[in-house]
Amino acid sequence: MSTAGRFLFLLFLSSLLLWMPPANAQPPVRGGTLTVCQPAEPPGLDPTGNTAAAIDRVVYANIYEGLVKVDSRGHFLPGLANGWEVSADGRIYTFHLRKGVRFHNGEAFDAQVAKWNLERAAEPKNGNPHPEYFEGIEAIEMPGSHTLVLRLKAVDALFIAHMAEGDAVMLPPKGYGEAKSNPIGTGPFRFVKWVRGDRVEMARYDGYWNPFLPYLDRVIFRFVSDPAAQVAALKAGDIDVIGYVAAPESAMLLEKDKRFKVYAGTTTGEVIMSTNNRAAPFDNRMVRRAMAHAIDRQAVVDLVMFGYGTPIGSHWSPSTPYYKDLTDQFPYDPDKAKALLAEAGYPKGFKATIKLPAIYSYSKRAGEVIADMLAKVNIDLTIEIVEWGQWIDRIFKEKEYQLTMIGHVEAWDIGIYAKPDYYFQYDSQVFRDAYAKALQAPNEALKAEWFGRCQEIVAEDAVNGFLFSAPSLAVMKAGVMGWWENYPTVALDCTAVWLQP
Repeated sequence: MSTAGRFLFLLFLSSLLLWMPPANAQPPVRGGTLTVCQPAEPPGLDPTGNTAAAIDRVVYANIYEGLVKVDSRGHFLPGLANGWEVSADGRIYTFHLRKGVRFHNGEAFDAQVAKWNLERAAEPKNGNPHPEYFEGIEAIEMPGSHTLVLRLKAVDALFIAHMAEGDAVMLPPKGYGEAKSNPIGTGPFRFVKWVRGDRVEMARYDGYWNPFLPYLDRVIFRFVSDPAAQVAALKAGDIDVIGYVAAPESAMLLEKDKRFKVYAGTTTGEVIMSTNNRAAPFDNRMVRRAMAHAIDRQAVVDLVMFGYGTPIGSHWSPSTPYYKDLTDQFPYDPDKAKALLAEAGYPKGFKATIKLPAIYSYSKRAGEVIADMLAKVNIDLTIEIVEWGQWIDRIFKEKEYQLTMIGHVEAWDIGIYAKPDYYFQYDSQVFRDAYAKALQAPNEALKAEWFGRCQEIVAEDAVNGFLFSAPSLAVMKAGVMGWWENYPTVALDCTAVWLQP
């Protein structure tokens, strides 16, 4: 068997193993409705048109699929492609697409459809949040109806990783215009309805390409922002899973109740104090470094997350390959912080405003804790609570802020620091050069070197207040089986979830 053949066989085998239960495990039971609660209602249901993680959590892997998918261990596996081959120079990807796949509206999926989706994603005017993921494709060839050859302009170390994200899911050419409110994909569940302000409902897609999945008949995503109301709904039996427990103290209590189980696995999320690098006085690197010394990250984890979570020193999760531990870059040192502020021209400190999204309790609590810490070095923060829609418009889009608090959950997203118009407004040619070298690294050693250097640069510049890597903190009824413990991707993938009688 050729090297390429062995690679395709291993991909095929791994995709089968993904759905096989462990030896001696109870076989999955078919049927039933799973109700999942998450705090944020998505602004739409098209992951190719908006960067909000709340969209991917609902529809990615459930309704929509891409050529590649991610399993619970973070491995890249076949999705709508049975497998793929990469040329020796790392610039040519040959994807072998599954045959017989149809969208929920009956449209066929083939190489022509995949080509259309990738070309559409690369065009900025079409609204994909990350057209840069696709702009590196120089040419797309279709030697067969189910063979797709992508020629890249240069080596892209993250190309397969990006093909496994929500930005790269496949939409039907005839039904894509309705994707924001009526999503049509190839996934194991088809969209049923969206009751605004309450829930999204989906049902088993009987034409799914994998005849063994899904196990569930229906999945309902309910949107409840109040942590106490989430727990009350779980205890009352109104929901089966809280996809992420916003109040970690509740997780501690629920762990003691045999009716439920709690997962505190890893995620790709980095909780940061986002900083507007063009807003005075935060356009001064010395001020940002002073704040870094004024924040006790472990205390933030203990006080805000009740010990759940891992302190970080840069924009990279410990669960992601090439992680570099930079937590010692700015050790907690209030005296050093005061000295840096004086050197920067603020011997008596200054006043500023931190705008916290109302929807996430961890953001509000972290903001309050950090405000207390910064007060000890004479930085007086005024806390302003902002509704989620206003946060998206005023802070993320219009950049009308000094400081805010939010979790960034996309995997491999350190590339946002290469975009000066991103809401951090960080402009560093040094970082852009390093990131370009990381993307073009031809082997694992150079990838580790240059992605490590990227982490070092944003840490040295104290671009943001890097706080902690968020835990998954999912809680569910004891009878919910197959739920992921670790989340190396944003999606709440219900494909292989089943309910124990």
